[in-house]
Amino acid sequence: MRVFLAAIALAALCGPAAAQITTGKLGTLPHGKYICSKPGDAGSAAWTVLPGKDFTIGNGSTYHTAAGAGTYLLTGKNIAFTRGPMNGMRFRRAKAATVQWIDKDGKPGRVRCTRTTASR
Repeated sequence: MRVFLAAIALAALCGPAAAQITTGKLGTLPHGKYICSKPGDAGSAAWTVLPGKDFTIGNGSTYHTAAGAGTYLLTGKNIAFTRGPMNGMRFRRAKAATVQWIDKDGKPGRVRCTRTTASR
């Protein structure tokens, strides 16, 4: 109940965009390394990896990148990076091990990040 009330308070402080992020059951992503890519074209590879955009999900809603570490919030299918180098980025869980970037207008972007290895 406290977590729910905290989520409601966060939504009230941050406005409508935060309200979309904070709806749904709290959870965590599968641990491991996520590689981000965008669709290719007919003349190249199906997906083009985006160098330097990978991240690793760890314990307790934490993540790590080459630039540092931070935290994220997963509510329902919505993911908001709340601290660290990816602070402010939002994703939507598309599959068990795939997340899709959400742009600043709240629309799904072309970038997808897929878990490639489980952490040990």
